[in-house]
Amino acid sequence: MSGGILAPMEPAVSEFVPVPCVVLDRLTSLGVDVDRVLRHAGIARSRFQAARAKLTVHEFFAFWRALEEVGGSRDLGLRIGTRVEPHQRDVASLAAIHSDTLGDALAKFARYKRAVCGEEVSVDTVHGEARIRFHWVHVEDALPLMLVDTTFASLVTMAAHGIGAPVTPIRVELARRRADERMLHAAFRCPILFDAAVDQLVLDAALLARPLVTRNADVVAILTPALEAALAEAAPRSLTDDVRAAVMRRMTGERPSVDKIARELGMSPRTLQRRLGELATSYQALLDDARRDASRRLLASTDLDAGEIAFLLGFEELNSFSRAFHGWEGATPMRWRAEHRARSAG
Repeated sequence: MSGGILAPMEPAVSEFVPVPCVVLDRLTSLGVDVDRVLRHAGIARSRFQAARAKLTVHEFFAFWRALEEVGGSRDLGLRIGTRVEPHQRDVASLAAIHSDTLGDALAKFARYKRAVCGEEVSVDTVHGEARIRFHWVHVEDALPLMLVDTTFASLVTMAAHGIGAPVTPIRVELARRRADERMLHAAFRCPILFDAAVDQLVLDAALLARPLVTRNADVVAILTPALEAALAEAAPRSLTDDVRAAVMRRMTGERPSVDKIARELGMSPRTLQRRLGELATSYQALLDDARRDASRRLLASTDLDAGEIAFLLGFEELNSFSRAFHGWEGATPMRWRAEHRARSAG
């Protein structure tokens, strides 16, 4: 994965990811050979030296994959997440931590995160659980494991800091094969579910009503106008982006019908199909794309068998999934997994 230095790119605002200028010093304090990581990622140190340093999404993921491959201990992501100081968080997190309640904080965090970078956050309250997911716009590959660990550890740390008391999740669901279970359990102090459909942090929904000891209306009032302006200036969401995101949120054993997705987007199925047709695509094409991306991630990252993956993607039977996957990749799901793992091992 190592290579030459990446040339700066000029993508849309939402395709940049802000990084604290102290991040390299923080990693050094954790025992990371930063120069080795940067060489492996192909990123110049100067990319981190601006007062408001930003990486492209491509650079950001290259950096995290390098950390995972040559950064050192397997608990590095957890240690990074629990070591983030309040003043070192991005502006969306600052607005969140100064909100009235934890629910308000998560709502602000979800609203403004995409103005900061191409990451979306969803918080769904179901059966007394607050289920928190992170989704990167236009990122098809599985997320680096350390990035997921850091994100979840950082969010739990932020929530505990906000309410002024320890926060223990109900469970952590990970779209990866079983590994490091003892380490993860020690960090989150809750059940860890592997081979999940998506990476998901699950909190007690009752926590959402807890007031924040860090709340400060003056700080929120100062930050909100700039965040709203950044949100307005961010690269506009297309209807296809909205449909894909809605479909991905439902890939947990539910058949994501066009009626359900249209209802979620506030329009009739006929209107949705017509507008997608005007964009030279269709609901079925977007559903197939989302299923293909999800199936590749689950086959690569988990030990779920083909039948379980077919269920999660909303296929009515295994044969339907197998035929669809063979049409996408030219191989059966299990053969594709075997070949993928062989390439990764080589």
